[in-house]
Amino acid sequence: MNKPPFKETSMKRSPIPRLPEMAAACRAAAAAAMALGCASCNFAPKYERPPAAVPAAFKEAPAAADSDAAALRPSKPNDGAIRPKWWELYNDPVLNSLEEQVSVSNQTLLSSEANYRVSRALLVEARAALFPAVTTSPSVTRARSSATYSSSSGNASTAAVGGGGAPPGSIVNEYDLPFEATYTLDLWGRVRNSVAAARFSAQASAAELATATLSIQAQLADDYFQLRAVDEQRRILANTVASYRDTLALTQTLAKSGIDSDEDIATAQVQLDTVIAQATDVGVTRAQLEHAIAVLIGRPPAAVSVAPAPFSSSVPPIPAGIPSDLLERRPDIASAERQVAAANQNVGYARTAYFPSLNLAAEAGFETSKLAKLFDWPSRFWSVGPQLSGTLFAAGALRAANEQAEAEYDQAVANYRQAVLTAFQAVEDNLAGQRILAQEQQQQRTAVKSAERYLALTLTRYKAGIDSALNVATAQNTVLTSRETLVQVELREVDANIALVMALGGGWDTSQLPGTRSMVAREPKWSPAGKSGVPEAGPVQPPNPPAIEASGQSEH
Repeated sequence: MNKPPFKETSMKRSPIPRLPEMAAACRAAAAAAMALGCASCNFAPKYERPPAAVPAAFKEAPAAADSDAAALRPSKPNDGAIRPKWWELYNDPVLNSLEEQVSVSNQTLLSSEANYRVSRALLVEARAALFPAVTTSPSVTRARSSATYSSSSGNASTAAVGGGGAPPGSIVNEYDLPFEATYTLDLWGRVRNSVAAARFSAQASAAELATATLSIQAQLADDYFQLRAVDEQRRILANTVASYRDTLALTQTLAKSGIDSDEDIATAQVQLDTVIAQATDVGVTRAQLEHAIAVLIGRPPAAVSVAPAPFSSSVPPIPAGIPSDLLERRPDIASAERQVAAANQNVGYARTAYFPSLNLAAEAGFETSKLAKLFDWPSRFWSVGPQLSGTLFAAGALRAANEQAEAEYDQAVANYRQAVLTAFQAVEDNLAGQRILAQEQQQQRTAVKSAERYLALTLTRYKAGIDSALNVATAQNTVLTSRETLVQVELREVDANIALVMALGGGWDTSQLPGTRSMVAREPKWSPAGKSGVPEAGPVQPPNPPAIEASGQSEH
């Protein structure tokens, strides 16, 4: 029985979509997948800043101390008192000039800034998983099939190398130009959690950069005021040398008149020579401080010279504010808190490993054995389809990964709370130090005046022949010791003042943390110390001031 002929329409194959149509379909599928991913589950715990023990007020603040101490350093809560350029509170142009060079020349900050850029790049890399990836891998292959295969095997072999109906043993060329688009649906929040964790880690890195900047700025200020204290000590020693020389001359005069002896002259000479040696030794400390300042501003020590200047011991009043504000004003606390947030997102990331992942893939391109026909329409090929993958058995690895993420979160919380406690300790320590040292400075000034009065009385009695040269030497040493102690107390008060500024955040607050938009935007590379990043050597400066010259043994 003859079969009826097929109709023409029944012999037509389903139309193959053209590349533009397939691309549009892929875009629609990707958009739908992204919408589905955005509306899907997220297994990360809802994040809240971990609670920490925050007192209502600082115990060592002047308002909590006795009225006399509070009167020494009046203070009112004022968050605007500390500004980013906090060193300008000390009204020292030389310090201002040095501090301005830290941010552009310090090599340690360059390293910290590069670490921040690494975290920014990791954020951009993590965000890329939110979008489809398109790849291509063009290839040219020349292959020879086996001539000893059976007919069916030979056909399979030649088909495998793109030879179509080429006979066994023939050599064929294959030209491929494929394009592949892949996209993973974020059904369980795996990608979103990784992006959030990367964002929080980048913010923590930015806070660490701010911490490093404040630390180096404070170190520079400490070294600078130590150098000024050494200049003051050197001035005191120079005045003492001049006074001791006058005493030696007086002793020689009294010895010639028979009032004093050679032993008294020898005592005065030893005292003078000892102070001269002490003044010379101070030069070692000054040179080291000057060299440290040079390194902090990113320059060779030979290129930096800080001229001697008077030591100003006056410190500005620093309002402590409210303890709860400290959580927003310390970059190290902000860094620890952002690390907690990142660890929280990593918990959600680890939980998604229990669920399968759905990948969408589409591939299209051209394939032929003849290069001239590579872009011909019959040479096209395409494929599209989803892929579901998941772990069925991992011998406890998934549970262990979740336990690890939760333990890391607990560790980050403990580190955050410890950072808060340490910050409160630093503020209390320096509030107490500033208040108590202010009292001690007043008392030490009184001690210096008493020592000077004692020396004046002793010299009067000595010139009258009533007192001995030994008592004069004792009084002079008392004055020198009292003056040097006063300088050290003044320096400690300045150091406590600087440390208090740092403990309160140095004018920083969490509003300076970068947002996602600024972190993923391409910014020019930070260029310290010139375009190459190499510090400028500069001309060689003269050495530190020479030591006080010795007078030599006096004749009598």
